[in-house]
Amino acid sequence: MTGPEVCGHQVENDSNYSSDQGGPISSETRINDRIRVPEVRLVGPNGEQVGIVRIEDALRLAQESDLDLVEVAPQARPPVCKLMDFGKFKYESAQKARESRRNQQLTVIKEQKLRPKIDQHDYETKKGHVSRFLAAGNKVKVTIMFRGREQSRPELGFRLLQKLADDVEELGFVESNPKQDGRNMIMVLAPYKNVKAKPKAARESETAES
Repeated sequence: MTGPEVCGHQVENDSNYSSDQGGPISSETRINDRIRVPEVRLVGPNGEQVGIVRIEDALRLAQESDLDLVEVAPQARPPVCKLMDFGKFKYESAQKARESRRNQQLTVIKEQKLRPKIDQHDYETKKGHVSRFLAAGNKVKVTIMFRGREQSRPELGFRLLQKLADDVEELGFVESNPKQDGRNMIMVLAPYKNVKAKPKAARESETAES
């Protein structure tokens, strides 16, 4: 719920007040004249302990400092209040939250399905898809689908998955080794993190020179 405008700031409820600034702000944040108690335990703008003061004195200090009096621990007796620029605090909190979301990497798992007797053209197409997914930072679940008598030849699927892993090794690694799952065989490939992939041709050249 949005409250009245105080000291040029629109007051809203906020539950993300860090402990180094005086403790968690409750979901029913009260500031300035909305704090209706006879006295409070006051914390200064730099975290210094002022002590227990009358609410009138705390509000006067806030006004003289051009700051807000913010209730940070309403359950305490008396409640703990801190002098701060509430609008600036809310802005910086929102900025940090946005930055955190921006830096957070969502793990996306793509899937590619192959048959154990896939022809070379189709294999190259599927390999291209896997390479593109890994290059984009996504994990890839590769599924070999067995049908009929193919189920008695699991080694075909295993060799195909090994070949695929070798062909895309410059982009990713085997996170989950091939394993049988009913009629299917599954392997999971994951992209390298914070490592720029070296082209396979360059690696082969280095190997030849050595």
